Amino acid sequence: MRLRRSCLAILPLILASSPASAATTSPDLATTGQVYQTHCASCHGTQRLGGTGPALLPESLSRLRAAEAREVILHGRPASQMTGFATILSPQDIDRLVEYLYKPTATPPRWTDADIRASQRQITDPATLSDTPRHHANPNNLFVVVQAGDHTVDILDGDRFESLAHFPSHFALHGGPKFSPDGRYVYFASRDGWISKYDLHNLVMVSEIRAGLNTRNLAVSNDGRWVLVGNTLPAGLVVLDARDLSLVQRIDTATEAHPDPSRVSAVYTAPPRDSFIVALKDIPEVWEIAYDVASPPFKPRRLAVDSLLDDFSFSPDYRQLIASSRQAKGMEVIDLDTGALIKHIALPGMPHLGSGIFWKRHGRLVFATPNISTGLVSVLDAQTWEPIQEIQTLGPGFFMRSHVNSPYAWTDVFFGPNIEAVHVIDKQSLEIARTLRPMPGKNAAHVEFTHDGRYLLLSVWDPEGALIVYDSKTLQEIKRIPMNKPSGKYNVGNKIEFAEGTSH
Repeated sequence: MRLRRSCLAILPLILASSPASAATTSPDLATTGQVYQTHCASCHGTQRLGGTGPALLPESLSRLRAAEAREVILHGRPASQMTGFATILSPQDIDRLVEYLYKPTATPPRWTDADIRASQRQITDPATLSDTPRHHANPNNLFVVVQAGDHTVDILDGDRFESLAHFPSHFALHGGPKFSPDGRYVYFASRDGWISKYDLHNLVMVSEIRAGLNTRNLAVSNDGRWVLVGNTLPAGLVVLDARDLSLVQRIDTATEAHPDPSRVSAVYTAPPRDSFIVALKDIPEVWEIAYDVASPPFKPRRLAVDSLLDDFSFSPDYRQLIASSRQAKGMEVIDLDTGALIKHIALPGMPHLGSGIFWKRHGRLVFATPNISTGLVSVLDAQTWEPIQEIQTLGPGFFMRSHVNSPYAWTDVFFGPNIEAVHVIDKQSLEIARTLRPMPGKNAAHVEFTHDGRYLLLSVWDPEGALIVYDSKTLQEIKRIPMNKPSGKYNVGNKIEFAEGTSH
């Protein structure tokens, strides 16, 4: 028996927060390496870079807990090809295998341009694809739903709340899918570097390529021509042709002052600027890469900042970068034209700016952000950047969403003992109007609205979870769709229009 793709699809959810990630000197690791080669390498690669199964490198396993990994290796995974090893390996061998997978490989893994090109696959002949939808759903009201529990994706009709397509994804889709400007194509990035292009008109996968070994996320240019991928392994940026995902350019993130390439925190598209914005993890800089050029190569414009920035959002006109920094202990507003610091705002805890949203309150634009380390939502005036109010919640939150046609903003309680709760905030009074607990004991998180804002979908992150449809004004439950840990869902129209109330 071998460790198969679907059994270890859960493994990366296991190992990330394990204390075994610290350096160890176990005398049995060499023997454990042979155990890996015997039972795992055929699916996960001799160098743990992945194959039919995901990569098993420390960077790829950063979201997994060791106890969960051990259970998967012991007992396998239901409804998958992963069989259990309880009768094949001893408990000590399994403990050592978990430890082994947390350690870096003896030789630092490489992923060259030749490797990227060799991985490219055209799955569907473009000549067979219709230019008009082959379904009767509203193309702007489709939802792309990512189920993290079994690594699948659903395409959901946002009018009838019925699935149009269901298909397997690569392991651990990360960073949210991104759409072509016309909404026809959706691009996925998996944690172990696979970039996939799916046609929402024809409901088929078109092409894919492996752009790296560990990927943060991707962005699509506003003209639909380019895809930019941000990697942490190998650290750097990769530009792909959005038409067939062929490799266009690798952009090195090393600088003269920092000769080791920086890992990439995230990449974004800034439509009014016709550029990508790149957040670096190891260098105190933000890069802007204009894509309205006649042809590659693309060259970054580098903006020095005072500290390493951890989380990001943008003003609606993309003239200002809103960033948080553990070093600066708060929130910073940076002018993207000059790189100048406009304002530093001291905020408690760690605001999660990537989920921050804007709305109009009493005629003025406000910005609200949840907080991943303390139970509050911070609301600021988006013109002066002065704090207006701190809304106390039942615990730290991760996602916040609204819609221009909804009177409410929704925020979860993602961390702590109250994960089942979700707060509904009145956008004018800034008071919590309701606290819902849709499935007691299970994590309620991530709201997305239909294109017209009439309904919203709430995820319950659990193997026996659901998408729950609510009326956005009356807050009445309309429908409950069983799903396996639906980690996110993304409305095509809201995303391509960069609609108010959704993250970008």
